[in-house]
Amino acid sequence: MKKLHFLRHAKSSWDHESLSDVERPLIKRGLKATRIMAGPMVDAGCSFKNIFTSPAVRACTTIENIASHLPRHYIKRKIDDDLYTFNARALLDWCHAISDDLNDVMVVGHNPAITELTNRLTGADIINVPTCAYIQMEFEGDWKNLDKNTAKRTNFLTPKMFKC
Repeated sequence: MKKLHFLRHAKSSWDHESLSDVERPLIKRGLKATRIMAGPMVDAGCSFKNIFTSPAVRACTTIENIASHLPRHYIKRKIDDDLYTFNARALLDWCHAISDDLNDVMVVGHNPAITELTNRLTGADIINVPTCAYIQMEFEGDWKNLDKNTAKRTNFLTPKMFKC
């Protein structure tokens, strides 16, 4: 059984017109969401193994801040330029290239790629995966065979579910 985890980056700022899209930072609400999501992700069975993230500041900061709220977990991420995509087909192609030696992979990335690919893989009808939302899927077989309706969504967590 393989597990695929998607984490959409937390809420980012549009206030700095001089910054490129890849440089946009998280806003206060996004930082709060990373704190809120850390524990529930662990409770949902997120192992934080084999984390691959888009090079966007907002994606890297999302996983770094979640890690900072989980001091008992060793969380290491690898930046992959190919994950700076908004295209579900490109994200699926990236998943197909994952080594079959890896059974548990997390991707920190962007919409609409995450929403569209989750719907394709699981047959779900999610309109929008919100910022800092976490999705966990399981499937049998090799990464290259991951396709339409081959995965089962086992968790879908959003920050709004855990606001105190």
